[in-house]
Amino acid sequence: MHILHRAFWLLSLVVLTACGAAEPKWAPDADVARSHYVHGAPYELTLFTVINNRHGGGGHSALMVNAPSERVIFDPAGTFYHPHLPERNDVHFGMSDAAVDFYIDYHARVSWHVVEQTVQVSPEVATLALAKVQAYGAVPKAMCARSISDILRSLPGFEATPHTMSPKKLMNWFGELQGVTEQKFYDDSPDDNGRLVQAPPLLLAHGGA
Repeated sequence: MHILHRAFWLLSLVVLTACGAAEPKWAPDADVARSHYVHGAPYELTLFTVINNRHGGGGHSALMVNAPSERVIFDPAGTFYHPHLPERNDVHFGMSDAAVDFYIDYHARVSWHVVEQTVQVSPEVATLALAKVQAYGAVPKAMCARSISDILRSLPGFEATPHTMSPKKLMNWFGELQGVTEQKFYDDSPDDNGRLVQAPPLLLAHGGA
């Protein structure tokens, strides 16, 4: 009975920390146009990985694409939401610096920290990555790392990306790329961060170009 109880607890932990269920969404054209944000060069791919502070396991992966035309976050099967950041099938628009900070703050809490890894790419690769994340579609539960690895493997220079469902394995591989930079974000916010998704009230800050 003790073994069964422990197995159930471990299964519950996996379910609680896995990426969220697939939810196809399609924000109206007007909302997407209104939130359009251009960050400018350098053009980059940024991998976000949410790591459990207790056991070190990976709980979620997301990919930010800073392309010449705009900057977005592909948050496959994630639960992130803000009313001023429209979403189309796991792609979140309007990712200004304030919006990115809010994205990180949403995930970093007492039980989890966020690893941010960034690598510069050519404008062509960034543009292709943007097209790939927008075409991928809504992602099923627990397939966040797999979907990102699919996209990275299809980009020039990233063909060696491991075909994995493990956010941590993908993070470790990405961290070995030439020129990658890394930051870690910790927060003592409670695990129940429902209040955070209500604020701040305005995140949009349009870039130039």
